[in-house]
Amino acid sequence: MLHFYQAFYAKAPVKSLAHAPVKAPIPAPSKAPTAPPVKVLPPVNISECPRLCGGRCKLHSRIRHCTRVCVTCCQRCKCVPPGTYGNKEMCGKCYTEMKTHGDRPKCP
Repeated sequence: MLHFYQAFYAKAPVKSLAHAPVKAPIPAPSKAPTAPPVKVLPPVNISECPRLCGGRCKLHSRIRHCTRVCVTCCQRCKCVPPGTYGNKEMCGKCYTEMKTHGDRPKCP
């Protein structure tokens, strides 16, 4: 006596895997080009911090606060970024990673 599944599998064609076409491996996606390294500024003399921070904070809405914080960052990192905003990466990790107690960026 044949069961249903025996009759079904007996009639089903069996494909041979020995002659199956081989697909070429998919090439790994190329990495996106990275940005060129940012030029890090040379260290400044601590006595120059107030003058450099005055230029950095001249357009800030709270000039005295900005200057006080900037001088602190300048004394610790020995660097003040050029311009009145941005360019923090030019001073390196010390300047970019310094945080306040509220985990906000400290240096202007």
